This record gives sequence, structure tokens and C-alpha cells, in this order.
Amino acid sequence: MSFFKPKLGIDLGTTTVLVFAPGRGIVLNEPSVVAVSVADNRILAVGNDAKEMVGRTPDAIRAYRPMKDGVIADYRVTEAMLRYYIRKSLGRWNLFRPEVMISVPAGVSSTERRAVIEAATKAGARHAYVVKEPILAAIGAGIPIHEARGHMVVDIGGGTTDVAVISLGGIVASTSVKCAGNRIDHAITDHLKKNFNLSIGERNAEEIKIQIGSAVPVEEELSMMVKGRDHLTGLPRTIELTTNEIVRAIAKELRVMIGAIKDVLQETPPELASDIIDNGIIMTGGSSQLRNLPELIFRRTGVKAQMAKDAPFCVAKGTGEALKHLDVYKKAIISKR
Repeated sequence: MSFFKPKLGIDLGTTTVLVFAPGRGIVLNEPSVVAVSVADNRILAVGNDAKEMVGRTPDAIRAYRPMKDGVIADYRVTEAMLRYYIRKSLGRWNLFRPEVMISVPAGVSSTERRAVIEAATKAGARHAYVVKEPILAAIGAGIPIHEARGHMVVDIGGGTTDVAVISLGGIVASTSVKCAGNRIDHAITDHLKKNFNLSIGERNAEEIKIQIGSAVPVEEELSMMVKGRDHLTGLPRTIELTTNEIVRAIAKELRVMIGAIKDVLQETPPELASDIIDNGIIMTGGSSQLRNLPELIFRRTGVKAQMAKDAPFCVAKGTGEALKHLDVYKKAIISKR
């Protein structure tokens, strides 16, 4: 990495932002949360500091996510967040504007894509490129995407599940559904409200999913104590939850994700379909770490699925790889404005 031409790869996720610097690896891993003061719309905190405030702020402060379902929902705040992360990743003394590569969901519209490029340029990037997430996830997972063979990647993040079949460096069939980690958290929250009259916050729901969640029912269940507010009395209450209860709670969301995988498999040309049966489905993204998800995919589609190494970081690593070989990838995958 030459000091005068810094490059950064950014995995701009709904829940997390990862920044990859070639030669240094992942230099930043923070939640995509911004805290804004309600009175004068000033940005008070970004990332980890802001996430600490979620659900705990007084009326004068709002902590929220400027990205929704993988795309920019609040332009001004996203730009400020990007500026903060770019500066933080480059260090204080860097005077040069970086080349930035940013991941976008497979189903992103040209307007949404332009918004990302514009936000990055305004936030201090010299050039901004956007690349579709499944391609970056595949590169980061070490899949040789330029071969004439079909590879299927399922990238499950916080806001979107991206499914794509890649061959010869391009996407042959793909879909993107707005159902991923966050929807699973909401499903857990709703389930507890409906069946246990217990209100819990989103951080709590995420904790439950990570600690005891599973995609298929299990014989040896895990359990955890969950604290929340009783919906009827309004008082704090603790209940014990077990894995299979969570399996029931999130079944509908998982059906949507499996549906997306089936849709792409149905659109795949037969030659590539046989490659996919041989190679299996590669899973990337933080939410693909849900227990037994590969097993569920195998049961529903008949195709073996396996987790990529360092699944949550595949997209960020992919941006780094693509930046290293910009000239190779420029033609194939990058839409620069």
C-alpha cells in the first residue's frame, strides 16, 4: 500500500461496518449506529459509543441505524458515519484521499448505488467503487470466481440475505431478500411478547439468538435466563428460554431465506446446477452463523451447505482482495459512476 494512494474496502452493512486496508487487514469493526441530538440534529457519537446508547437514551438523544435493509435510509447521517470511519481507519495524519470500494446488496437499484457512491465521495473518498456483496463474499471466501464453474454464495447479514450463483467472474442468477439477522431478532421479540407477555430490547433478542438459537429443533437443548418487562404488570420479570422455543419463533423468517435460495437454484442453468451440487453452497455473513443453518438448507434443498472461514469478514476481505487487483476486477464487476 503506497502511503500516497491509500485504499480502503468498506463492508457497509445494516448492522456493522467493517473496514479493510490492504496490507493491514480489517482495521475497523464497529456497529453502524449513530447517536444524534434531537434538538439541533448534531451527531454526538458513532459506532461502538453510539451502540451503547441504543434503547438507553433520554428523549433529547436518538440512537439509530442510518442503513436499512442494506441501503441508505438516512443520507446525511450515513455520510457523516462514513467520514468518521474513513478518518478513523486512515489515522489522523493522513492527508490523502483514499480509493474506496464499498459493498452493496445484489438487488440494489441504480439510484441506491449512486447514493452510496455520492455519500462515500462526500465523506472524503477520491474514487468510490461499488461491488455487489455476493461477488465480494465469494472472493473473500476464497472461491475462484473467474473459473467457468458455478459457485453459489449465500451472504446473510443484518438487513439482507443475498443469494447468487457466480461463474466466470459474473453473477448468473441472484436475488436479495430483506430478511436476515435483524428480522430474526424481531421475530424473537414478537414471540416473547405474544407467548410470554414479556417485552425485551433488540440487544437482548440478539443475545438470545447467539446464545441458544438454532435453525432446526435439537435434542439437547440449550437454555438461558431472559430478563425483561412483564407486559401486563409492567414490572421486571425473568423467564427461562430453551432452544426449541427459539426455533419455533424464527421459523417463518428462515422460510423466507430458504425460499430465496430455492428461487435462485430454480433459475440456475443445468450445467451450473450440477457444479453447485458438487461444490455445495458457501455461506458467509454474520447471521449465517446461526446454529444448524447448513443442516436446514440441506434438508430443504438437498444441497450441502458449509460455512466459509471467517464468515462475518468475507465481504470485507473480498473488498481488500479486489482492491489489490483493481485492474483485473475493474472490468468484470465494478460500477463506478
